[in-house]
Amino acid sequence: MGTGCTTCNTAEAIVKDAVSKSGVAAQVIKVSDRMAIAKSGVHMTPAVIIDGQIKIVGRIPEVEQVLSWINEMKGQVCCRIPIKAAWQKVFG
Repeated sequence: MGTGCTTCNTAEAIVKDAVSKSGVAAQVIKVSDRMAIAKSGVHMTPAVIIDGQIKIVGRIPEVEQVLSWINEMKGQVCCRIPIKAAWQKVFG
């Protein structure tokens, strides 16, 4: 999540890199709409949400951090939620 600033764009690139390295079939969705960000419970950007769980707020994650979050989620039922359902889980 982020409004398009350099920090948010960097966070997005790191998440995409981690997803690529993980080999997991995942879709990265960047949310830039300020109202949607606020509705998610995030009050500072950049932020990363994975399967409805807020993982980091107000900081750029490290690639290793994102990889660990992805590995934690592997095999869990939540990772099989369709993108639309996961989106609605966070944004209603």
